[in-house]
Amino acid sequence: MEKVKKTEDIFNRISGLIEQARKRVATTINEEMVLLYWNIGKVIREEIIKSKRAEYGKQIVHALSGELTLKYGKGYSVQNLWYMIEFYDKYPIVHALSGEFKELSWTHIRTLLPIRDNLKREFYATLCQKERWSTRILQDRLNSMLYERTALSKLPEETIKNQLKDLKENDKMTPELVLRDPYVLDFLELHDTYSEKDLEQAILNALEKFILEFGKDFYFVARQKRITIDSEDYYIDLLFYHRKLRCFVVIELKLGKFKAEYKGQMELYLRYLEKYEMDKDENPPIGIILCAGKSTEHIELLFLHENRIKVAEYLTKLPPKELFAEKLHKAMLIAQVKLKE
Repeated sequence: MEKVKKTEDIFNRISGLIEQARKRVATTINEEMVLLYWNIGKVIREEIIKSKRAEYGKQIVHALSGELTLKYGKGYSVQNLWYMIEFYDKYPIVHALSGEFKELSWTHIRTLLPIRDNLKREFYATLCQKERWSTRILQDRLNSMLYERTALSKLPEETIKNQLKDLKENDKMTPELVLRDPYVLDFLELHDTYSEKDLEQAILNALEKFILEFGKDFYFVARQKRITIDSEDYYIDLLFYHRKLRCFVVIELKLGKFKAEYKGQMELYLRYLEKYEMDKDENPPIGIILCAGKSTEHIELLFLHENRIKVAEYLTKLPPKELFAEKLHKAMLIAQVKLKE
C-alpha cells in the first residue's frame, strides 16, 4: 500500500513537471508565432507603401498567399495576411507585443483587431489576459458591448489609460471596471439582457430618424411590428416602405456579429410580408441586417430574391453599405448619450 502511494506521489510530481513544461513550450510557440505574423505584416506593409498603389497591394497579397500556402500551409490565406498587415499597422512598435499579447492566441488577436478605439481594444486585451477568456468568451463580451457598459468607458481618456495600466501591472481591479453605467440595475435583480434591450431600443429610436433622412422615398411604417406565425409572436425591428422601389424594407438590428440564423429569421419576415402585406402591384420586400458587433459596423445586406435584375435595381436605389454603416455608428453614439441622461 505504501509502495502504491509512493508511486502515485512520484507520478503526480512528474505529471506536474510535464504540464508546466508543456505550458512553457506552448507559450513560447505562441509568442514566436505572434511575433512572426507581426513581422510578416511589417514586410508586406513596407512593400505596399513603396508602391503607393492600393491595387498593387492587393496583387502582392494574393500572390504571396498562393506561394506561402503552397509551401507552408493554410495559415497564410489572403484574409490572414491582411490581418497581419492590420496587426502591424495598429501596433507598429514591436516591443509592445511582449506585454499586451503575451498570453493571447492569434485567434484572440484577430478578434480584437477590428476594434478601432485603442482604449477599447486594450480593455478587452487586458481582461482576456487577466481572466483567461477563450476566444468564444471574448466574442460574447464584444457582442454584449461590455466595454460600453462599464463605468470605466465614461471616464476621461487619461484615467482609462491609468486604470488599465494599473490592472495590467498591479492586478488592481477598480470599481469602474466592475460597475455597469448607466445600467446599474442589479438592485432590481435584472440581468444584462434587460440592459442590452434598453440599448437596442435606444439605437432603433435613433436609427429610425436617420433612415428617414435618406430621403422622401423612405416612409416609416412601424417599429417592433408584431407578426404572428403558428401562434408564435415575432417582432420586426424597423419596417419602412420605399416609394420608388414599391416595396417594404425590413431593417433588423443585431448587437453582435452576423450569424447564419439571422438569414433564416429575415427570410421568415420577408415571406410573411409578401404573403400577408404586399399588394399585387408591389415588388417583394427586401431585408437589411445591421450588425454592430465589429468596429467596422459590419453591414450585411440580404436581398433575398431569385430575380437578380431586381437586386441590381435595388442596389442603385438604396443607400450604399458605407452610409448604413455610418448611420449605425452615429445611432449607437446617440443611444449611449440618451441612456446616460
